[in-house]
Amino acid sequence: MLLKRICWVFILALLATANSHAAPTKEAGKELFIANCASCHNKNMKDNLTGPALGGVEERWSGFPRKDLYSWIRNSQALIATGHPRATELWNKWKPTLMSNFTGLTDEQMESMLLYIDAQYKGGGDVTNGPKVDPAASKKEESSIPWLFVGMAIILGLLAFALMRIIDNLGNVARVQEGEAPIQKNWVTSLTSKGFVAFAVFAITLLFGYKSVDNATRMGREQNYQPTQPVAFSHKIHAGVNKIDCQYCHDSARRSKQSSIPGSSTCMNCHAAIKKGTISGTAEITKIFASIGFDPIAGTYIPNYESWSEKQIEDLYKKWIGQEYMAANTLTALDESGRQTVDNQWDGLVKALKDDTNGKIQGPIEWTRIHNLADHAYFNHSQHVAVGKIECQKCHGPIQEMEEVYQYSTLGMGWCITCHRETEVKFTDNAYYNQYERYHKELNEGKRTKVTVADIGGLECQKCHY
Repeated sequence: MLLKRICWVFILALLATANSHAAPTKEAGKELFIANCASCHNKNMKDNLTGPALGGVEERWSGFPRKDLYSWIRNSQALIATGHPRATELWNKWKPTLMSNFTGLTDEQMESMLLYIDAQYKGGGDVTNGPKVDPAASKKEESSIPWLFVGMAIILGLLAFALMRIIDNLGNVARVQEGEAPIQKNWVTSLTSKGFVAFAVFAITLLFGYKSVDNATRMGREQNYQPTQPVAFSHKIHAGVNKIDCQYCHDSARRSKQSSIPGSSTCMNCHAAIKKGTISGTAEITKIFASIGFDPIAGTYIPNYESWSEKQIEDLYKKWIGQEYMAANTLTALDESGRQTVDNQWDGLVKALKDDTNGKIQGPIEWTRIHNLADHAYFNHSQHVAVGKIECQKCHGPIQEMEEVYQYSTLGMGWCITCHRETEVKFTDNAYYNQYERYHKELNEGKRTKVTVADIGGLECQKCHY
């Protein structure tokens, strides 16, 4: 009975690892080529790029054992160091360009890539840069990966338990042969044995280690993150209804790495004239007035505002809020309900502004940052906005429809890579791309229909990590 259980455990383990020994296919080769080779080798397999054209690679290595080609792909410099004639020939032709190492590729995976390279080389035509990935589907796929590890952990646990039972039975056989009484163990004693406890400690450590690394890679970014801001600012009203261009407020996006949050002075370009809120109310705009020191009644900035006491500030802006409340309700004077409304609006205004780090009403409004990247990831807004002509909505979603802004995209590495593989570079009327003479020539001759970000080095590690 125990032997049968062990057999089933081994069968499940073999099924779990079957995919890693699947027969080579062109489809699998295409995915592997895009993930590992496409950033340096031309996808038509006929023209050189950063590295040589790969078409006919099998014929060029046909005078050597197949394992030599595998060794070249896995670690080219190691093969060169042995003095291999073909490896040395390639190095002398292409140095100092180093080929990346792919030590994790199996023989079957390399055969899949070679099948794809040969088919593409002989068949010709443009190569797609991978399937279009829906962000929701990507998120679902990412979330399903841990379950694979859970399944493998269960299989390994069952296998470990079965092996412990075998060891116990063999120990009892030895004891009987020596004339000793066998030790009877049940499930409880097996689960409390030193071997099982050691395995459990190892498994728990492994699980916590995995979760720590996983949480560290996600730190600072969370899809759909929507914090409460100190001012109820509506992008739907500003960017949607009034069609204010994103770069009017976030003007640094087109000229620097950062897309900074606009200061109150930018808000005042419009709100010195527009003093009433359409949805959020006068109190929200009054937060801007109070932070920068603008007198909405007189329509002027307040001299020496930083020296004003809170009582002076309160008297001015309560008067302003009261006037607007009376105007909105066609009143000549505030009743008890009106005074309570003004007090409540003022209290909310003060709380929002004092939550700033300086604890004062005056001074810059501290907005809560929504979009964050890891410190080791480099992203330049001007490169994407000014040079790449990428719309803000590409990354930030339908911002013109959002009452409150939230993180629309995952901002993960896989999301960026997918975008670089799919996004077509706008070569037309863009002097920045004049340096890519070969691509312009191929486009004019009809040899290619488009150039993607990946084609111009958008998948190179050092482009984003430093």
